[in-house]
Amino acid sequence: MPGTPVFDPAGDQIGRVRDVVVALRGRVPPPVHGFVVEVQPRRRVFLPITRVRSIEAGSLIFSGAINMRRFELRATETLVIGEMLDLEVEVSGETGGKRMRVHDLAMEQVRPSDWQLTKVAVIKAGRGFRRRGETRVLDWHEVAGFGVIQADQDAAALIAAFESLRAADLASALHSLPDKRRSEVALALDDERLADVLEEMPERDQIDIVGRLSPERAADVLEAMDPDDAADLLQDLPGHQAEALLALMEPSEAAPLRRLLTYDENTAGGMMTSEPVIFPPTATVADALAHIRQRDLTPSIAAQVYVTRPPTETPSGTYLGVAHFQRLLRDPPSTLLGRVLDESVDPIRPEFVLSEVAVALANYNLMAVPVVDELGRLLGAVTVDDVLDHLLPADWRERGGGIHRG
Repeated sequence: MPGTPVFDPAGDQIGRVRDVVVALRGRVPPPVHGFVVEVQPRRRVFLPITRVRSIEAGSLIFSGAINMRRFELRATETLVIGEMLDLEVEVSGETGGKRMRVHDLAMEQVRPSDWQLTKVAVIKAGRGFRRRGETRVLDWHEVAGFGVIQADQDAAALIAAFESLRAADLASALHSLPDKRRSEVALALDDERLADVLEEMPERDQIDIVGRLSPERAADVLEAMDPDDAADLLQDLPGHQAEALLALMEPSEAAPLRRLLTYDENTAGGMMTSEPVIFPPTATVADALAHIRQRDLTPSIAAQVYVTRPPTETPSGTYLGVAHFQRLLRDPPSTLLGRVLDESVDPIRPEFVLSEVAVALANYNLMAVPVVDELGRLLGAVTVDDVLDHLLPADWRERGGGIHRG
């Protein structure tokens, strides 16, 4: 069910299912109130079950209009995916204290516009989602323990349900979870995945999650983040905590963050990434294309290659110019980068303020603009998404476009 496309009466996709809302009532199968649907841009709204016309394997179709107010969970309601997966439950007739965890749940239509949770799939507690042996499917009345707050509730099945989501979508999904559940899932992610998700989270979620990590793991996660995002997060932490985390990081990883932290966050120096794509002029077009083909580079970073004298790590040798992705595609692979430079793009200085950076990007129609120091060395690059992050309201990730539920 998570990720199922949602279509309006005209057949247009308006979003995807992110959760199911039910009302628990003991051993009686709980009624389904509706669905949490994510519409663009990353907004969560409520779709009542009474508006659902059909639910098929690959789609959900509704009739009428959808209320575009922000979803808010009521006190009498429970999220199936966010709160019920991985709960430890008791199974009727079991002896010897055998523990089971909820692996999945099934809903069934009992009357028109009337759906209930009727089946519960359970596995032996402690197995984790990669070992799914001994799965049993039980009727709802055979299971007890829902609605009980459990300190040791696992997050494995929830991670499995969210496994295919992009980092931005997973960050949005985690933001909508109860605080305890959000922390459980975030802490169960591996360092690389958690780093990607933290980059997309609101400031207060970032601080809360980092505060729950051990200092050693928090340092590892910061090393896995993009330098500009890691520096922004460190800037939001108390000074002593930020310094302690920097001290735990590898010196080579901490050094660029320390440089970024010397700049005001609303200047080019504070917004830039210290890891743009840099090559010497003697490298070839083939070398550059092979590098920007890497999956972990964002489109704005991969759109252009900066050419400098050695060394090619920031702060680099003398900045020579930029080679645009489209130009690289037009020239023979053996062409030297020194021969395909666009020298018309003037680099900016780290003290440029937000408005000056935005003007530079607009003037040259760039995805990113180089930042150099007084000696002409490349310090980094400010991307268009960095600028958007600073131009939008501070709470734009939390507001999700300003919608709410009715």
